[in-house]
Amino acid sequence: MRRPRENLLPSLAGLLPSFERTEVVVVGDFVADEYVYGETERISREAPVLIVRWESSELKAGGAGNAAQNLAALGVKVRAVGVVGDDRLGAALLEELEEGGIDVSGLIRVPGRATEAKTRILAGGRSTRRQQMIRLDRAPREPLPAVIQRRIVRELERHGKGASAVLASDYGSGTVHPDAIEALRRLKRGGVPVCVDSRYQLRSYTGLTMVKPNEVELEAASGVPLGEPGALERAARTLQRRVDCEVLLVTRGRNGMSVFRKGLPPVHVPAHGSQDAVDVTGAGDTVAATFSAGLAAGGDPVTAARLANVAGSLVVQKPGTATVSREELAAELLRP
Repeated sequence: MRRPRENLLPSLAGLLPSFERTEVVVVGDFVADEYVYGETERISREAPVLIVRWESSELKAGGAGNAAQNLAALGVKVRAVGVVGDDRLGAALLEELEEGGIDVSGLIRVPGRATEAKTRILAGGRSTRRQQMIRLDRAPREPLPAVIQRRIVRELERHGKGASAVLASDYGSGTVHPDAIEALRRLKRGGVPVCVDSRYQLRSYTGLTMVKPNEVELEAASGVPLGEPGALERAARTLQRRVDCEVLLVTRGRNGMSVFRKGLPPVHVPAHGSQDAVDVTGAGDTVAATFSAGLAAGGDPVTAARLANVAGSLVVQKPGTATVSREELAAELLRP
């Protein structure tokens, strides 16, 4: 059952044509999302496991790569800053990003390093939908060499100074290290809006434009348990003071999202569309990307959040790592 549409949605569509005149730099952890599809045949004699006959496979850009792909799908000019390995997956990930129209000149191939990857095995019986059976993650354990860390800072500053906005997409793999965070602060002081989506170190991103936690991340970073009346605002204001951001955007799943700005009352944006998601993989990337695009195009934080809310509702209706195009977003905003 769909929620009632907000009457102001058609007015949001007026911001979309400005996307093609904006440039956003995405810095963060670029991940190769592999999908392997197969048909289940029988139980193995070697162990009590299913034998899956390989049918096909595909690679998509995950992590910061998914955020970058979402921005590109919206018509934004995107520059990527980060690292990949010098392996097969790294080459495939670079190719995937380039095919999406993303400038990858700021992505550094690190010799001897494996590309971070998530391999999902999806299988099922004949004529049935493929379901995810297992996920195999590959992540380098060694920190980035100091020389690579310095190169990341140089690439971030080189590309960021002329950008309409910067989005830091931090999945905890060490690309956005302390010196890179300081570079983000310098860009912010220079007038570039800096948005942050960080899974594990939100409190490290101080003095920036926007920080985007979900409710679990908000609770952990603020130290305020949610669930009691008024706890959401107490937690949000506590975290906002700690990180000194202009906007705290809290994503709340079925409850939509809430926008907290300094000195202003919160704005609660109800969830758009169906409450039943098909797949929430990468939905946070879509939200962060669309918000950044809205801000880069000259929208205010609440307008950007409303756009991101609609984009998020569309992407969770798609399986796997997915994007929402500017045309899809416009069609939804203008739908009677």
